[in-house]
Amino acid sequence: MLINRILRKILKQMLSRKSYAKYIGVRFGDNCRFYTDEFGSEPYLITIGDDVTISNNVQFINHDGGIWVVRNIYKEYKNIDIIKQIKIGNNVFIGANVTIMPGVTIGDNVIVGAGSIVTKDLDSDFVYIGIPAKKHIKVEEYIEKNKNNFLDIRNLSYSQKTNYLTKMYNINEYK
Repeated sequence: MLINRILRKILKQMLSRKSYAKYIGVRFGDNCRFYTDEFGSEPYLITIGDDVTISNNVQFINHDGGIWVVRNIYKEYKNIDIIKQIKIGNNVFIGANVTIMPGVTIGDNVIVGAGSIVTKDLDSDFVYIGIPAKKHIKVEEYIEKNKNNFLDIRNLSYSQKTNYLTKMYNINEYK
């Protein structure tokens, strides 16, 4: 057990997050981006579709640790666990510091806002925010609401993007 934890720490440092996720058993589709390496105690029970972005510090929790209390009170339950699968659909964005609880299924075309805690299944085509995460608006409404803020800069290099944004926000060089 201790050797496994040490090996995992070493592998986290050596491998890309995607390679690490694959190594520990996370199943995921094409064109995924991971900025977290916190896939919980049963990463092999996590399934992620295509075109999914998982931001930094996202926590996947498959195992209900509260069962320890039950085990200690009731000896007939000393060997029980509550462990559930987590499924994420296609074209999903999970914001920074989100926690995904056991047994959750997230549909397709979903945005989960930063800091949310996902305790129940999320329907496709919606933006969810909050603790617990709740339906906020449809993805189409999100587009309409933010259209005026869209910047066509994905094709720019880092320096081109920096120049564009510093001019746009009238930011002078740091001195």
